[in-house]
Amino acid sequence: MVKRARLENILEDLDSTTKLEGLQSATVALRDLYQIHHIVYHWVDSAGDQYGCGTYSDAWRQRYLEQNYLRIDPVIQGCYQRFHPVDWKRLDWSSKAARAFLSEAIAYGVGNQGYSVPIRGPNGQFALFTSNHDCDDAYWNQFIETHGRDLILIGHYFNRKALEFEPVRQPEPAQSLSPREVDAMTLIALGYNRAQVANSLSISEHTLRVYIESARFKLGALNTTHAVARAMSRGLIVV
Repeated sequence: MVKRARLENILEDLDSTTKLEGLQSATVALRDLYQIHHIVYHWVDSAGDQYGCGTYSDAWRQRYLEQNYLRIDPVIQGCYQRFHPVDWKRLDWSSKAARAFLSEAIAYGVGNQGYSVPIRGPNGQFALFTSNHDCDDAYWNQFIETHGRDLILIGHYFNRKALEFEPVRQPEPAQSLSPREVDAMTLIALGYNRAQVANSLSISEHTLRVYIESARFKLGALNTTHAVARAMSRGLIVV
């Protein structure tokens, strides 16, 4: 409960910030909250400009830019082709260049584990929200199982705030959800599984699936988790 309250405070501070520095402060606070090595958010806006905030060392950021690692980074290459979060172990590290890159990243303190959430916004905007740590696979798998859902939502919070700094951003058209769709998405956001949601609403799981798919369509979401994040970011549901 204490960690949840701290997370809510961090997200409230992030939501209220009016400066890019607020995103940086949030990455530090989240790193400390989850007791991992790094939290990083990186976006490319509709004009092709890039911004990164996070807890990687200045030395690693400088090295990355000097060597133009963007062209070989398996995380960037792999996540750009995906819509779902990915554990770094599932990416293609088979090339000699990729293995050398990973070894150097670890030497610079990035950590041997990573989990990245790819996020797409309007007009070609692309972002990554990444968590890193140095630990064995068993610990990392448990960490992602416990916190993965929160990390996805946090990534979308970062992206919503980052988009506010886009100078020519066009407002996204809003579509309202029906009362039943709001109820369903709210319970899912609270962590209920589909059977529990259906039971709470006194409907069948088939009917629940219809509500969820309808909400996803209205929100332009890729999956249920994405739909929850969008509904929360637009104030359509409150948890």
